[in-house]
Amino acid sequence: MVYKSKEGLSRAELEAALKKSLEGKKLTKVLLLPPDYTRMHSGAGLITEIYYDIFTQMGVKADVLPTLGTHDPMSREECLAFFGPRIPYEDILVHNWKTDVVKIGEVPAEFVSKVSDGLVNEKIEVEVNRHVTDPSYDLIISVGQVVPHEVVGMANYSKNILVGCGGSSIINGSHMLGAFYGMEKIMGRDFSPVRLVFDYAEEHFLKDLPIMYVLTVTTNKGDHVSIHGLYIGRQRELFEQAVSLSQEKNLTCVGPPLKKVVVFLDEREFKSTWLGNKAIYRTRMSMAQGGELIVLAPGVAKFGEDEENDRLIRKYGYVGREKVLELVEENEDLKENLSVAAHLIHGSSDGLFNITYCTEKLGKEEVEGVNFNYLPYCKAIELYNPKELKDGFNTLKNGEEIFYISNPALGLWTCQMMEG
Repeated sequence: MVYKSKEGLSRAELEAALKKSLEGKKLTKVLLLPPDYTRMHSGAGLITEIYYDIFTQMGVKADVLPTLGTHDPMSREECLAFFGPRIPYEDILVHNWKTDVVKIGEVPAEFVSKVSDGLVNEKIEVEVNRHVTDPSYDLIISVGQVVPHEVVGMANYSKNILVGCGGSSIINGSHMLGAFYGMEKIMGRDFSPVRLVFDYAEEHFLKDLPIMYVLTVTTNKGDHVSIHGLYIGRQRELFEQAVSLSQEKNLTCVGPPLKKVVVFLDEREFKSTWLGNKAIYRTRMSMAQGGELIVLAPGVAKFGEDEENDRLIRKYGYVGREKVLELVEENEDLKENLSVAAHLIHGSSDGLFNITYCTEKLGKEEVEGVNFNYLPYCKAIELYNPKELKDGFNTLKNGEEIFYISNPALGLWTCQMMEG
């Protein structure tokens, strides 16, 4: 099922499409797998709310399990803002990527080596949240946004289950596989090595589960989200169609390399550099050699999403790909947390451009301690006030030209059009 709209699907159109997706299904118990609040512009919160209402009216029990991956659990306020008031906060399940998973298979080392051109030669165990394998569910609805992504190329489809509801092995393995292979060869594309690993897991380990994917392609203006594409079903072809539309809607070719880019991180969505570094890797393919990236980060108060990840980021810092690979070989704590190692690679410019984080909840020593430049947020907005900037090119009062991005989570910025 495919629904497309240039202006964006209305709520009535969404409701009709979601009801149609359930026709002919005999249901008593359903599992909904939406993303968390860090995907606040995905349209997935509204879709989850509509499905929940439909199931309530049908007398079908619906469990909601946000696909947190390694992220913090959602707060009551975030759940209310994302899902609306109809889904009781106390009933929302919480995924723990370290303790709540069961192994369902493993991707052989030979396959991983083949798809990575020999760069990675280790098997990847596939673990998912125990609720995903619970046979009492008649239907599992995986909801999420297709958008450029630094690890897999294009987010969603099976990634929402394998990583969002995944365990440490596949999270660590997939992230490091992407980092080894190289972000520039992955972002904005479909058939990356990581996606091929996910395809293997979908074909071999998920195929007998009653999964239905509900994929969106969106844009936003402020908090208003437009759902331009809605793709419902199990076939990979639907994901490929969503990829094509996302490449059209979410990929921006800026022209010549940019000398100065200013990115704003909404404090409701970005509370750590683990999330906020989208400002870095979503723009790196647009930056000029020696250019400057200014990250306005009023809500960033930590580095990692959990204590151990935060500790490792503070310990090693964003020191570039080659140095991180050395550190992995030399340090057992980093070798055991490859998703952190991958994150450290993603969060560095590899010396190609300068990165300045502008914070008020992290201090100068903390920011500089992980290898970023620092500017107090209060001083940064005197120079680059988000309320006075528009997305794209801006000429400041002093005559300086900058490129402004109000939300790095919804796109990828490059100097040239991409293929594949």
